[in-house]
Amino acid sequence: MTDHAFLTDLTARQLLSGYEKGDFSPVDATRAVLERIETVQPLVNAFVRVDAEAALAQAEAAAGRWRGKEPQGLLDGVPVSVKDIFLQRGGPTLRGSRAVSAEGAWDEDSPAVARLREHGAVLVGKTTTPEFGWKGVTDSPLNGVTRNPYDLSRTSGGSSGGSAAAVALGAGPLSIGTDGGGSVRIPASFCGIFALKPTYGRVPLYPSSPFGTLAHAGPMTRDAADAALLLDVISGADWRDWSQLAPAATMSGALTDGVKGLRIAYSPSFGGQVAVRPEVAAAVRGAVSRLADLGAYIEEADPDIHDPVEAFHTLWFSGAARLVQSFGTEQRELLDPGLREIIEEGARYSALDYLAAVDARMELGRRLGRFHASYDLLVTPTLPITAFEAGRETPGGSGQRRWTAWTPFTYPFNLTQQPAATVPCGVDGDGLPIGLQLVGARHADALVMRAAHALYESGAARIPAPAAN
Repeated sequence: MTDHAFLTDLTARQLLSGYEKGDFSPVDATRAVLERIETVQPLVNAFVRVDAEAALAQAEAAAGRWRGKEPQGLLDGVPVSVKDIFLQRGGPTLRGSRAVSAEGAWDEDSPAVARLREHGAVLVGKTTTPEFGWKGVTDSPLNGVTRNPYDLSRTSGGSSGGSAAAVALGAGPLSIGTDGGGSVRIPASFCGIFALKPTYGRVPLYPSSPFGTLAHAGPMTRDAADAALLLDVISGADWRDWSQLAPAATMSGALTDGVKGLRIAYSPSFGGQVAVRPEVAAAVRGAVSRLADLGAYIEEADPDIHDPVEAFHTLWFSGAARLVQSFGTEQRELLDPGLREIIEEGARYSALDYLAAVDARMELGRRLGRFHASYDLLVTPTLPITAFEAGRETPGGSGQRRWTAWTPFTYPFNLTQQPAATVPCGVDGDGLPIGLQLVGARHADALVMRAAHALYESGAARIPAPAAN
């Protein structure tokens, strides 16, 4: 074990400060992270590929720039992992699927990965995903099951479960994931880290997701300050995404304004529509009280959300059907059985069914827009439960058929394209993390990040380290 093993406990900002002072180098940090990956990978199965040689070469180059006092960008020398949904030149992006061939040039980066390279980040590896990111847990026929750092018998959540487990265990302080129905927030909540689904278009995507404008990309980190830094990098413009937003003000600069005077609606259960476990409800309520102590105006109020799951399923399942439209019979037989089920269902929808779901989506967006005319932020539990058995789409004995049944607080805000973050706010009686969700109006990413950072600064987001440590 390297003498620099402590570096895996540091945030990206702390690493950058140490590089600047000369206390340690990007090579020290990268070696520590690579050793950490070797230790935790057999336990949680968070990575599909690690290229130690390339990572160390990137770290050596970064160390030279720091010695010359000419760092490259905002993340020079910081180890970062990337979900295996994003293209990364130099290796295949298989998306968790046996139906995708590893053959090919693989010579293009997704926009977020390209921005990471431009800012000097050290790309240590690709992280696990369920097949094509289709569900809220992380297991696939190609890569197996990704487990929870707090209890190896439990799921990490998904679909960015590998990224969440990696960050929670110190296998790099930063990761980027995708979120089409909760896929950065669900695993971050289950694994006790921070994640943000930014406003749609804030982070450019290419290739376009088969799930259309439900799919966002966002940072997964140890705290909100690191996420702001990462977002400042990956939100850089890229002409390949026609739906990208105009450049925004620096997110890191907005963190310190606090929550004093903000109008925050607290919805414990969407007006009684969601059965929330008592330990989850208590932890979230405690964090809401902390926001009140920090000067926010808190009112218990429910947004006008009547479970939009049918509209979401129509859009999501149709996207899955479109995804495999060119697949032959042999390729389809290689797919996750659950994915095949939703593909078959999605293929039965008509164009009118799809447009009706679009109408329902627009109406939901209108209602949430009206809600945010009265409230700056909405707070809910991120999930009504904590992590359940690994290798299952739904909790055992729940009678639930699809992952959307236990994620009622996450997918509505993919329909409305609003920014939403999850912050750890406690653990249950089994020591499993609990998350609080902060939701802003479209384009109000800075408000979401301000409130999240305030919770971290106040100590409300502090939870015990994972058992797998």
